[in-house]
Amino acid sequence: MVITICMSMLLSDRLPELCAALEAAGHEVLTPVDTEGFDYQGASTTERAAQKRDYDLIREHWRKIQRSDAILVVNEDLPGKPRHIGGNTFLEMGFAHVLELPIYMMQPPPDTTYASEMLAMDPIVLHGDISRIDAAAVVD
Repeated sequence: MVITICMSMLLSDRLPELCAALEAAGHEVLTPVDTEGFDYQGASTTERAAQKRDYDLIREHWRKIQRSDAILVVNEDLPGKPRHIGGNTFLEMGFAHVLELPIYMMQPPPDTTYASEMLAMDPIVLHGDISRIDAAAVVD
C-alpha cells in the first residue's frame, strides 16, 4: 500500500523511524518535502508561509496524497499541544477524505474547535501502533 505521512514538521525527527517501520511492513511511503536547513521551530508565521509558497509545499503534498492508498497522520504531543494537528495536516486530512482514502491517525484527535470535522472523516486510530495498519487496511 502507498501511504503518505501527514504531520507537523515540528515532529519531523520521527520520520526515519516511521518510514523504516512502514517500509519493513511492505508499504511504499511518501513523506513531506524536506526543506533542509529551515528552522520550523524558530520561524515566524510569515517565514513559514513564504517557505510553503516558495516550495509549493501544499500542492506538492496534495500530489502525493493523490498517488496514495491511505494517509498516516502523525499527531503526537508537542509542548502545550497534546496530539497536535496543525493547519496543513488538517487540510491534508480533508484532501484524503474527499479522495475517499483511509485516514490513519497515530493518536485520537486532539481537543480542538474542529475535532468534530476530524471525527466525521472516520479516522482509524492506531493508538501509536503502526503495525495495525495492515490489520485495519480496507483498500479497494
